[in-house]
Amino acid sequence: MKKALALTLAAAMALGLAACGNGGGTSGSGASSGSGSTNGSGSTSGSNAATEVANKDKPLVWFNRQPSNSSTGELDMTALSFNEDTYYVGFDANQGAELQGEMIRDYIEDNIDTIDRNGDGIIGYVLAIGDIGHNDSIARTRGVRSALGTGVDKDGAIDSSPIGTNTDGTSTIVKDGEITVNGTTYIVRELASQEMKNSAGATWDAGTAGNAINTWSASFGDQIDVIASNNDGMGMAMFTGWSKANNVPTFGYDANSDAVAAIAEGYGGTISQHADVQAYLTLRVLRNALDGVDIDTGIGTADGVGNVLSEDVYKYVDEERSYYALNVAVTAENYEDFLDSTVTYAPVSYQLDAETHPTKNVWLNIYNAADNFLGSTYQPLLQKYDDLLNLNVEYIGGDGQTEANITNRLGNPDQYDAFAINMVKTDNAASYTALLSQ
Repeated sequence: MKKALALTLAAAMALGLAACGNGGGTSGSGASSGSGSTNGSGSTSGSNAATEVANKDKPLVWFNRQPSNSSTGELDMTALSFNEDTYYVGFDANQGAELQGEMIRDYIEDNIDTIDRNGDGIIGYVLAIGDIGHNDSIARTRGVRSALGTGVDKDGAIDSSPIGTNTDGTSTIVKDGEITVNGTTYIVRELASQEMKNSAGATWDAGTAGNAINTWSASFGDQIDVIASNNDGMGMAMFTGWSKANNVPTFGYDANSDAVAAIAEGYGGTISQHADVQAYLTLRVLRNALDGVDIDTGIGTADGVGNVLSEDVYKYVDEERSYYALNVAVTAENYEDFLDSTVTYAPVSYQLDAETHPTKNVWLNIYNAADNFLGSTYQPLLQKYDDLLNLNVEYIGGDGQTEANITNRLGNPDQYDAFAINMVKTDNAASYTALLSQ
């Protein structure tokens, strides 16, 4: 019955197009020219192709924000296993967090003669926390506290909660750490930390971080020796607003181009999460699923034009259905290699053949159009890879506050062959899967 109905509808549509005299071509931004090519799930590349596969069965990639419980960090395997072509693409948060913490500690040790600005024997730092319910933010906070010896165990892991202020070292959320250099022991103290959430509810907010450093510097003055930030957007707001003028090293995360360039001006360092590899993986996984080929094609196994990734830049965890890019510390020693964060990764920059890999339509959203990393680094990379992989991607930018601001614009998922989703909150995968299951 379903097949007969589909044939009837197809015949009716063909007659309608002929009557309109459009020559059988397609219209609208989301459609290709209708070659009749079939994807791995059985849909064709024409404008009506996506309707031939149920939305719940179309390839889906979660990226940058892994479906998980924001309180416990437990992965949402229901979302990660939504269908057989569902995966996550991100980076190794714990490895990157450790790198950031080590980078800060190494800097302190290497500059111990000058870093204690008031000479009180206490290396004081402040910490900008992006989102207390985001796994990556949690990992980075833990990484800093672990490396500096200021972490306190809570339920088997380092407490990642903001402390407010802690000038006297009496906080129960953190403790004083120690660093011994050349026979002298220094106390390391987290003076203050807070979640950088603005009045509208948006997290990872650079403006809030800029205001915070003004407040902290007015309160603590030369007690602040180091600034640590969960990302470069917040870090650069603090750097340009105060720390650059006061020669206080600031450490961020993401290796945004402006932050990397600022290392020459005193920015302490940042972490590259290999956005070039992540962006490629985000779209490559969809491409492979649409083509019906082995998911490892062009990733761990070279494709027909030579695209392939080496094991030192990514890993795949099968039980989590997740691809993770590996991180690299960016410091004064190597920052010139990272000045342009929007350059594609050379080993996976070869154009796919349009005949064997026909154009497919992809819906992709970014949780917050104003997000510094996703907007200035990730999306420009995606826009380069979508051409190389023959994907017609519609980019949707959210407000960073509600899932509805995004899902309300997915009114007709039938017109897309695949989906790439970046949630506002990691708990909210069901907001999207419920829509695709209708």
